[in-house]
Amino acid sequence: MNTTGRRNGGSWAVVLPALLLAGLAFALWAGSLRLPWSEILAALTGRPVSDPTHAAIVLRIRLPRAALAAVVGASLGAAGSAFQGLLRNPLADPYILGVSGGAALGAVAALTLGVAAPAVVPGAAFAGAALALGFVYLVARAHRASPHTLILSGVMVGSFCSALLLFLLWTAPADAARTALFWLAGDLSGASPGLLGPAAAWAGIAFAALWLQAPALDLMTQGEEVAADLGLDVGRARLLLFAAGGALTASAVALAGLVGFVGLVVPHAVRMLWGPGHRRLLPASALLGAAFLLVSDGIARTVLAPAEVPVGVVTALFGAPFFLYLLRGREAGG
Repeated sequence: MNTTGRRNGGSWAVVLPALLLAGLAFALWAGSLRLPWSEILAALTGRPVSDPTHAAIVLRIRLPRAALAAVVGASLGAAGSAFQGLLRNPLADPYILGVSGGAALGAVAALTLGVAAPAVVPGAAFAGAALALGFVYLVARAHRASPHTLILSGVMVGSFCSALLLFLLWTAPADAARTALFWLAGDLSGASPGLLGPAAAWAGIAFAALWLQAPALDLMTQGEEVAADLGLDVGRARLLLFAAGGALTASAVALAGLVGFVGLVVPHAVRMLWGPGHRRLLPASALLGAAFLLVSDGIARTVLAPAEVPVGVVTALFGAPFFLYLLRGREAGG
């Protein structure tokens, strides 16, 4: 029995916002040019700065990118916790249902065709993810849409998209293929005010839909038969959770490429510290996911500055060992 979560049930509302603010501060400071904190604070509050370039760096480059990282990290964290509950599989992540394959195929198709306008690549990625999700659900629904058929359908669709993706990369010009590979590894450099507003609104609506279904998720983790016996319309709840979690994942991939381990590791850490109740798990996973991606992006822009490492590489380097530690802890605990 998890008593840690019960003892510390309310602490997440203090600890995680503080971590988010610390991650935001680090993201605004990190980069090839280390700005003094006085300059950063002056730029954020509208006071005069010693160099107008500093204000431009903070307000036009780092702040939009940090906002994008927070939206993407929160989306992946919340979607990961929802899919782990929906599929009753602690190893599930937001990409398990073919979302990553469909989004990658759409984005890479746009890039290799030379259509790399700021709004086109995210739009193509989102369209590919939506089509993949729709196809997964239709295939699984023909077989009662159980968790097992959802996973198998996602694997099938993801494999098919991966095959087409490899074909596109193999036949693409070298420059287009290199750009596509960087995007596939996670890329937050496309942050723009024009994308942030719609992305944040979309994520907020999808998250609200998930949070309203938190009691249904709690029931479904006990098994669909038990949930049905307790009065839950399992088919309706599954569809709503699938759509909301898929929408969060699709928008995150469309905006930032494939950023791994956020949606896999973050819900595990939150569940271990604050318990499995989804009313708490969903917002806590969103906050920790945002903080984790902010810090990871800051490291990605600093470690080889002025060059930039794909943020997905950093999340994997931190996430994989931590996930192994979590698995070891679970095995040790029985």
